[in-house]
Amino acid sequence: MERDDGDFLPEPSEDSHSQRGSVASSVTRAQDLLVYLASDSAVHLTLEGLGCMNAQELGRNVREALNIPNSAVDVFAFWFCSPLLDLQLKPKHLPYKLCRQWQDLLYRFTEAPAEDISQDEPCLMFKRNVFYPRSKELQIEDEGVLRLLYDEAKMNILEGRYPCDPEHWLTLGALSCAVELGTGLDDQALTAAIREKKLSSFLPAHAAFGGGGFLSTLRGRGGRNAEMEHNLIKEYRSICSSAATGPSQEPVALMHQYLKSCHALPYYGCAFFMGEIDKPAQGLLHRGGRKAVSVGISLEGVYVMDVKEKHVLLGLKFSELSWDHSYPETEGDSHILWLEFDGEEAGVHVNKLLKIYSKQAELMSGLIEFCVELRSVAESAAVGTDGEVTPSQEPTGRETNEKTRERRQGKLRRQSSVVCSRVHSLSTISYVDDGKEIKRLKPKRAASFFTRQAQPPTYSAVQVTESLEQG
Repeated sequence: MERDDGDFLPEPSEDSHSQRGSVASSVTRAQDLLVYLASDSAVHLTLEGLGCMNAQELGRNVREALNIPNSAVDVFAFWFCSPLLDLQLKPKHLPYKLCRQWQDLLYRFTEAPAEDISQDEPCLMFKRNVFYPRSKELQIEDEGVLRLLYDEAKMNILEGRYPCDPEHWLTLGALSCAVELGTGLDDQALTAAIREKKLSSFLPAHAAFGGGGFLSTLRGRGGRNAEMEHNLIKEYRSICSSAATGPSQEPVALMHQYLKSCHALPYYGCAFFMGEIDKPAQGLLHRGGRKAVSVGISLEGVYVMDVKEKHVLLGLKFSELSWDHSYPETEGDSHILWLEFDGEEAGVHVNKLLKIYSKQAELMSGLIEFCVELRSVAESAAVGTDGEVTPSQEPTGRETNEKTRERRQGKLRRQSSVVCSRVHSLSTISYVDDGKEIKRLKPKRAASFFTRQAQPPTYSAVQVTESLEQG
């Protein structure tokens, strides 16, 4: 169901979904349907023939109820979401039918216990389409459409699904204050409004109240809240003083600004999947174990994030990676998504393999392949109609390859920002070109889909020495 051609997807929205039910049991008579939005509100519809209505037909009813113009038909899609699994529906999917198959999908794509699966119920949500290009968002002027995109982006920021640095989430929190409270409040009124709605309505909970540590314990939550309020109000003042839009344009301009700021996060608009990776071996006994990760996939690339620490472990554009999906060979084995990328060890250029254990590896591999195909189609549109690279687009041989390698290595350098990759903290398999071929794993080459390149990708065959070295 998830990879017929390319719509589907990834992770839970936590407790907000636990008590929602969307699809009624009757197929023929008129029945009620609740379609939830990211703002936690819902569209209430009464429809006939819901059992045989596909997502495309249902979408027309929802857009009509929300007064969404036809020009925004591709911006949103239907999702089935629960604490155990999130999946984006294709236009041809029948929501009622898929709802009745939900337990089968959970057994196939999650490790959840049978008791949890038997009690899980998805809600039908109207959310951003993972295949909608982010570049088109800032061209949208309809306030209702922008509000839906803003609400969803804010939800992902507050829940920590989009990791960001303190200065970034502080700016986003201040923009939320301006969008939802207006730009004309004095400090006293703003403080009262923030306390009424609570800081967690504007700042990520893990950032505003997390952190822990001895000093945080001494200061107490009250002191930290006061500090956060002060910083939020200061940033709000800065935004309001620099606003140059008129009152009638203000909400649209502020939401554009919020979305543009979110676009700076490479994983904005991703579909998210849950998985685990190996921890680096530590201590005298070289004990490792596994770490829970969230894998975000979009039209831009693949991003592996630490669920607990809320930061990026690895971020790769499609031109920087190869991938494969392997099925369990024996009982007790895991589905694995393999990511291959360039690295360096002791001054030597090596290729690295990261193993992501997940029953959703099949979904992730299918989505990567579909996104790569979409990008290849989009890039071919920029090439001559005869399908050949124009002189101005043609790479310049060795010089281009060297610059590409330098750019890749720069992306993977250790940095302090939560947005930057932390390759040093990953347990990877490293290999070089003069070893023996790995027979079980032959990653697909994402770059091979970019058929307009003047030269083939620089990746060599996946090879390794007899004993794979854990990096």
